[in-house]
Parts: sequence; structure tokens; C-alpha cells
Amino acid sequence: MLASHFFISPQDLWSSIGTARAPQIVDVRRREAYESAQGVLPASAWLDPASADGSTEALDRRRTVVVACEFGHQLSQMTAADLRARGFEARVLEGGYAAWAAAGLPLVDRAALARFAPQRPSLWVTRRRPKIDRIACPWLIRRFLDPQARILFVDPPEVAGVAAASGAVPFDIEGVELSHEGSLCSFDTMLRIFGLGSDPNLARLALIVRGADTARLDLAPEAAGLLAVSLGLSALAGDDDHGLIERGFAVYDALFAWARFAGDERHGWPAKAA
Repeated sequence: MLASHFFISPQDLWSSIGTARAPQIVDVRRREAYESAQGVLPASAWLDPASADGSTEALDRRRTVVVACEFGHQLSQMTAADLRARGFEARVLEGGYAAWAAAGLPLVDRAALARFAPQRPSLWVTRRRPKIDRIACPWLIRRFLDPQARILFVDPPEVAGVAAASGAVPFDIEGVELSHEGSLCSFDTMLRIFGLGSDPNLARLALIVRGADTARLDLAPEAAGLLAVSLGLSALAGDDDHGLIERGFAVYDALFAWARFAGDERHGWPAKAA
């Protein structure tokens, strides 16, 4: 018998978030429920269920769509069925938001998301020639906040002016909210503001990023490796900032996967039988 692909469990959806293979996540809670909620699914976009049939043009037919409502009943199943009828591979979040919360899985702070990224695609700006924090932060933005986010890299003195002229959100530069706070780096700040710092695996990754970015290699054994790889990628990339972050995303995807699934694995020699 073929396995059912109409539903996806909260745990399976969470395992794919934070990776390049994450599905498109559509939140179809009613407007009043959405606007009164404290949290939203990571990387999700709200879709008005009252006009869902005309609001899916931005969805990529080549990628799976996961639809979520409060309990995984009428709204999400109706939307998923309609998407399937139009040729999308669509699945329903089993149990909806209620099951996600019961599983203790992370949510993005909705008020913070509305303040910094009220429209899609969102626009962000920082200093060019990224090394560590300015790759980690775009990774966090695209993997957990807005997969379609646009990142601008400009000379440091121009960040504020570009932000003012374009409406982009400035980050990782002095004098802005999304930047270093004492001994913490901008990645730490973003985790706190967007409500993701409680996830133990993102917190573990943050410690590595902080150690590499602030010359505190004692904070985590992996920090020295991240520093070396980041500087090497930067040396290879030259002025190709966007090519660099695409390659850098693979590093952060791997570190996050290691923290989630392989952080306790050890290797030695001679090799022991599995």
C-alpha cells in the first residue's frame, strides 16, 4: 500500500525547515486568528483563506506546498485539495498549529516579523564582503523568516542611506537594532528578536557563530573551523557577495543539521563496525 502524502507531521516539517529542501509553507488561519496570534510557522507566508484561489500565483509548482490552519481541519484541507486539483503537490500540516505547539516546536514572533518584514519579498541591507555574521544572518532570514528575502551588500558608509532610500532593513552595522549587543553578535540578536533563541539547536549554532565572529574560539570547539572555512570562502569569492552567501548557506545548513541530528556522533581510528 502506498504511504499517504496528504498529511505531514509537525516533526517531519520541522526537520525540513532550515534546509534547502524545505517546502513552501502557507498559513491559512482566518485573518482574525492570524493577527491575534503571537507566533507563526518558520518560513511561512499567510494566505487569506477567503481568497486563496486567486492568491497562489507566487507559489512555485516545482516545490511541495504545506498548508497549515489552527487544527488541520477545514481551512487547510480545503486549500490543499484546491492546490492539488491545480497540479501542486500539496500537503496538510497534521493537527495544524495546535499540534505544532503541543510538540514544543519553534514559532517566529509574529509582531517582530510584521515590523521588519511586512511585505514579501522583504528587503535587507548590510556591509559588503561578508565573512561570518553577514552570512549567518541572511541564512537565518531566508531559512526561517522569508525564503524570498532580498539581501543588498553595499559599502559600510552607504548602509544607512540605502536603507532610508529603499526601505531595506539594515543589519550587522553599528547604530541599528539588528546588530551586536555587548558580547553577542547580530545572529544572537536576530534569534532573540524573532523568538527563535529557545530552540536548542539554533542556540548551539549561535554559540559557534559568536565564537567565530567575535574572536572567542573558546566558546565552542567548532568555532575555529567555522572561522577558517568562512575566511577561505571569502578569499575565493572576492567581490561576489551573493555567490559567497549561496556557498556559505551550505555550511550553515550542514552545521544546523549536525546540531540537530549528528552532534553526539564521534569518529576514531581504527574504525569500528557500525
